[in-house]
Amino acid sequence: MSQSYWTTRNKPYEPGQNAPYKLSRSKIELFMQCPRCFWLDVRIKIKRPDGPPFNINKAIDELFKKEFDTHREAGTKHPLQEKFNINAKPFAHENMDKWRHNFTGVSTVHAKTNLYIFGAVDDVWIDEDEKLIVVDYKATAKAEPVKSLGAEGTWHDSYRRQMEIYQWLLRQNGFKVSDTGYFVYATGDINAAEFNDTVQFTTHVFPHVGSDKWVDNTLLEMKSCMDSDDMPKVGKAAMGGDCDYCTYAKRRTELTLNHLNNKSS
Repeated sequence: MSQSYWTTRNKPYEPGQNAPYKLSRSKIELFMQCPRCFWLDVRIKIKRPDGPPFNINKAIDELFKKEFDTHREAGTKHPLQEKFNINAKPFAHENMDKWRHNFTGVSTVHAKTNLYIFGAVDDVWIDEDEKLIVVDYKATAKAEPVKSLGAEGTWHDSYRRQMEIYQWLLRQNGFKVSDTGYFVYATGDINAAEFNDTVQFTTHVFPHVGSDKWVDNTLLEMKSCMDSDDMPKVGKAAMGGDCDYCTYAKRRTELTLNHLNNKSS
């Protein structure tokens, strides 16, 4: 990877710049949620506040990776693939570690926009037709195990887009990729009688048939947004209503201005 991709990642985007501007998969999701938050991030470097780290989820991800890597090295199917009748096995490739690393991932330069797009996959399997399968690990705690994603139009749409971007990225790198990806979803049981240093998890593997047809047009819209000097309108929160971050910023500004006006009067 050339140095230019790294040096343009943390600098504000400059309209007309020659070097590809590096954007992660999460920045595409940010644009989908709120173009204003996205514009402030790439043009002004005002970032949304970070949420709390999901360290338990990260631990489960790492343990899943170790399990599947054991079978990747052996060329065998994982028991979960057997249990859920999935005709695939972990894909062995020299770039697997790179693809799973947060700051490299699977990457491509989108020719129409000169945007360097990358995203770190959790796992990649390969089916009997030699097509790659994008796999995403998820973990939560609920009264009942998660066996499918929620309806379209809910916050689970972000999970769908995440998988579809990875499918698009792998295709941009010349791989044959199945439209069907899988979620490996571990659900912690909150109905247990006691903790006793143990949370019992139940894991289900279920498919998502994705389409990456939206990605190209979205990147064109993102580039247009980035090139504009006008701040975009507030986007919509995942569950409806205006963007929570923009709503907070607006109300905080109004309260501050009212407070200053009252003090000066």
